[in-house]
Amino acid sequence: MVVGLMVVSAVIAAVLGYRAPQSSSPSSSSLPSLSFLPSLPSSSPSSPSAAAPSHAPRSEHRGALGALGSADGVVPDGVTIYDDAIPAVSKLDPGLLNALRQAATAAADDGVEFYVNSGWRSPEYQEELLREAVFRYGSEEEAARWVATATTSPHVSGDAVDMGNSDATEWLSEHGAEYGLCQIYENEPWHYELRADAIDRGCPRMYADPTQDPRMQQ
Repeated sequence: MVVGLMVVSAVIAAVLGYRAPQSSSPSSSSLPSLSFLPSLPSSSPSSPSAAAPSHAPRSEHRGALGALGSADGVVPDGVTIYDDAIPAVSKLDPGLLNALRQAATAAADDGVEFYVNSGWRSPEYQEELLREAVFRYGSEEEAARWVATATTSPHVSGDAVDMGNSDATEWLSEHGAEYGLCQIYENEPWHYELRADAIDRGCPRMYADPTQDPRMQQ
């Protein structure tokens, strides 16, 4: 009898010991993945501490762009302002391209090379970037702070370039006005356009972001 009771007690203890971990909180591996959610800003759109996308156009060059390619203005890695075989460069406004190449020649003396993240874009490419921005940021209003429509974007008209390295943007922030090259938006230090008057008068005051640009209201 005693032996039988001891066996029964051992079995009960084993069962309770097995069930105890099962009643604890589920491990992280059993939780559903949230990787399908879009990447959203970590702070409110109006907050100055909101992190700006790092070279935003580059992230969109790979992913949901379907059949879009170089002919639409997609830029592969390593493209410089001298790569005429790349439509994103060759279809830039001639005045802008000439100013960029003059500046690039001077910057090379300081050991700085001008790489291009984005330049001319087709309307189809621009609209795809806008759709992706709406998905990423959760609203058309927030997306408009980073991506214009195909009818208002200076990229579609060939009047804007996004520089691909911080050395170039730092150099242009100091010397760009000498060539008529100006940063237009405070939140996009990579985005430059030609302002010929800047050679004599300096670059105009920057807009906080594209939503403050009257051209975007058309």
